[in-house]
Amino acid sequence: MESFVVRYRNLLVLLVLLVAQILGLAMQVRRTGTGQTGDGQGVRLIRYWADSIVTPPERLLHNSGSGVSWLWHNYFDLRHVRQQNADLQKTVDRLRLEQAALLEDAKQGQRLQALLNFQQKYIYKTLPAQVIGSSGTDQSRVFYIDKGRDQGIDRDMAVITPDGIVGKIRDVFPHSAQVLAINDQTSGAGVIMESTRIRGILRGNPAGQPQIEDVIRDQRIKQGEKVLTAGGDEIFPRGLPVGVVDKVVNDPERDGFVQVVLKPAAHLDQLDEVLVITSTEPRFPPDQQQDMATSEALKGAEAEQQKTSEGMAEKLPGLLDPNLPADQQPLNDTSNPNPVSRPPMAIHPDRFTPANASTSNPAAASAGPDGGPAAVSTVPKKKSTTPNPATDQPAKNPPAPPAAPQGGNR
Repeated sequence: MESFVVRYRNLLVLLVLLVAQILGLAMQVRRTGTGQTGDGQGVRLIRYWADSIVTPPERLLHNSGSGVSWLWHNYFDLRHVRQQNADLQKTVDRLRLEQAALLEDAKQGQRLQALLNFQQKYIYKTLPAQVIGSSGTDQSRVFYIDKGRDQGIDRDMAVITPDGIVGKIRDVFPHSAQVLAINDQTSGAGVIMESTRIRGILRGNPAGQPQIEDVIRDQRIKQGEKVLTAGGDEIFPRGLPVGVVDKVVNDPERDGFVQVVLKPAAHLDQLDEVLVITSTEPRFPPDQQQDMATSEALKGAEAEQQKTSEGMAEKLPGLLDPNLPADQQPLNDTSNPNPVSRPPMAIHPDRFTPANASTSNPAAASAGPDGGPAAVSTVPKKKSTTPNPATDQPAKNPPAPPAAPQGGNR
């Protein structure tokens, strides 16, 4: 070591002087933010060098410590992580079940609300039921509901949804019933097409699709045409939606006939709630029932008034003459717009008849109001051409001359 210092003594002294001089310059020179040196405000060059020398090892030590800590907490210190993971997994499973239950409840509530709205507006009496099971085979299209004989369900009652018809009741039990769907091969319903008015029988095919049989080939049958119930089977009321025409295929057994395959209006493979028509008597809303009751009351009052009028008319004398034709009746005769009421002519006139009073007693007719002679009219009378026996015969006793006035002649 001494030989090295002695040997390179001059060089070492020079290096020491250079380093001291550099350090002195570094303490005086400032480094600006632009990277250039100057006398302005900035960081001293020696501090900049010191920071550049110290920062990399410090960063290395810090990253190493952080890595070791992360490795310890995530790989070595895992005593409670398994339990926390199990608890969190149970919480996630429970929340998922609750979410599924809430979603199903919300969907069920929407379906029940739509079912209730349809039931309130439907004119026939219905009973809601829940689908509780199916037949379990692809060849039989039946399912079970939770309403039976104790709830008023009977055979051959129609089962529907707000979208369309579903089927009919086949078997009834005390608290459940079996429903035969319209896409079963043994089912049947009378249907009619909405626009073409072509009728047919609805049955199910082996593929589980409802189709109309016994239909003569017709070019008017188009895809998408609506099909409704015809009402002739005495099971489904008239006018309920059945489905729409999906396709038309030729009948393989009979020429000239086709089979109209339908797309059902109701979702037959996704049934949850249905309605059973328990009575086909029309059921109206309360406001319509009140209007009908008011109309019936008014009609009854009018009928009672008419009956009273007819009874009074029977008691009053008639205004029609059975001896006159219909066009000359007093109420129907329009020949004289200003008729004059005249007394009826006597069938057997006598001396007491007003018309013959003057002819039966001439003295009374000529007497005045005070018993004296009546005033003589100066108007000449028209001579009658009709002979009158009472006036044409000569008087047997001529009338006496008038008496002379008392007091004598002057």
